[in-house]
Amino acid sequence: MRTYLLESKYELFKALRLPAYSLPTILFPVVFYVFFGVMFGGRSVGSVKMAEYLIATYGAFGVIGASLFGFGVSVAIERGQGWLEAKRTTPMPVSAYFFAKTVMAMTFSSAIIVLLFTMGTLFSGVQLAPMRALALFGVLVSGSITFCALGLCVAFIAGPNSAAPIVNLIYLPMAFLSGLWIPVQMLPKAVQKIALWLPPYHYSQLALKVIGADRGGSALVHVAAMVAFTVLFTALAYIGYRRDEGKMYG
Repeated sequence: MRTYLLESKYELFKALRLPAYSLPTILFPVVFYVFFGVMFGGRSVGSVKMAEYLIATYGAFGVIGASLFGFGVSVAIERGQGWLEAKRTTPMPVSAYFFAKTVMAMTFSSAIIVLLFTMGTLFSGVQLAPMRALALFGVLVSGSITFCALGLCVAFIAGPNSAAPIVNLIYLPMAFLSGLWIPVQMLPKAVQKIALWLPPYHYSQLALKVIGADRGGSALVHVAAMVAFTVLFTALAYIGYRRDEGKMYG
């Protein structure tokens, strides 16, 4: 356990010392929230204020970004630099490396969500009951596991120079089509059907269910979809990891 904790500690230090990663990752969803949640927060989406609704959806957007870039781009770059090979020469289990990346993504995700809660409370009059706020926080942070798995999948498929563009090609269209920027019920019917096949849709519906703003239906369906996507992405990442091992060690 000490090995896992130490690896997580230094992974966090490394991320904080790279402002090109840490600042955009944290501030991007917050800036979005300022423009739409604060300025238009008085409007309503169903029975919920827009400012409250967007904490859930922009929170999901921020967590996905932290997970995809923290895993997808970071691991792809370190893989290209030979850092994974260097790690294999130490007694540290390789699982500690991936555990540390997950902790780092969850830590940044937590910071994003806390900032969104703060902005909503101070500037938009959002008043979430403490238990509901904790439940929303828990749903958003735990959902990062699925997108860490997707990031890991990209990391072992893409090269160090192509990882960032590929992540953006996945991240931004997927967020829009899933209703993270504009409420999904306001999107065209064809887009709403596409959303059902995308993990951010199910993720955001779980978050919105906490505040009573989801589209209805059982939470178990969305949980099952998230678990299925996590298993699929992890399996693809494992295939890529084994392919790398085959190239290096025969």
